[in-house]
Amino acid sequence: MAKKRKRKPSGRPRTSAARPKATTAPSRARARPATSAPDRRRSLLVRGAVLLVVAALAYLLLIRARGPGEIPAEAVRAAEAAGCDALELPVEPDPSRTHLAPGEALDDPDPPAAAGPHDPSPLPPDPHVHEEPVSEARAVHNLEHAYVLVYYRPTDDGGLSADAIDALETLASKEDRVIMAPYPNLPEGQGLALLAWNTRWMCPSTVMADQAVTIAGGFVDAFRGTSVAPEAPRGLLGPLFQR
Repeated sequence: MAKKRKRKPSGRPRTSAARPKATTAPSRARARPATSAPDRRRSLLVRGAVLLVVAALAYLLLIRARGPGEIPAEAVRAAEAAGCDALELPVEPDPSRTHLAPGEALDDPDPPAAAGPHDPSPLPPDPHVHEEPVSEARAVHNLEHAYVLVYYRPTDDGGLSADAIDALETLASKEDRVIMAPYPNLPEGQGLALLAWNTRWMCPSTVMADQAVTIAGGFVDAFRGTSVAPEAPRGLLGPLFQR
């Protein structure tokens, strides 16, 4: 019978148990430091200040409509020297804002109309200066949007001098929300009519060029784009969106 061979011991030591796995200590959640009462108050004040600033900016940029101003003293003096009528504000106690049928003519017993029923489509913002009379019904709609109208009686109809008309055209062409046009049917003796919504200032045909520009410029500064009109641009950004 063959003898069994004995195995030689290997060089590697034998282990009777598996190596223990490394264990990690459970992580401890860091405790958040308690906020002191002064810190909480300071945080609330900062948040409140930020909200106030945001509200103020929204009011100035999107909501506030600029109120009408005072006509500059130099314009008042020029109007007195030229023999202009007194400023009419308001022209009517409670003017209507209803829309006429498209293309329907305006029937106003006290021309030129500064308020009242008007065409649903206003005149475009450009051109600023018209060589021919414009639709009065459409022009009143522009007044509702805080435009200023500069009407004049043409020279050939016994109205303003050519120099006064040229000077006013130069002024109107540079001003936003200002439209100038001839109006041959101004009341007898009147050569210039300045209109804002429910506001009117008229001057005789004898008004000189420098007087006309001073008077018209003061009227524009006081009423153009202001809350004298029911649909004036709202906020500093209003003119960018409402033409």
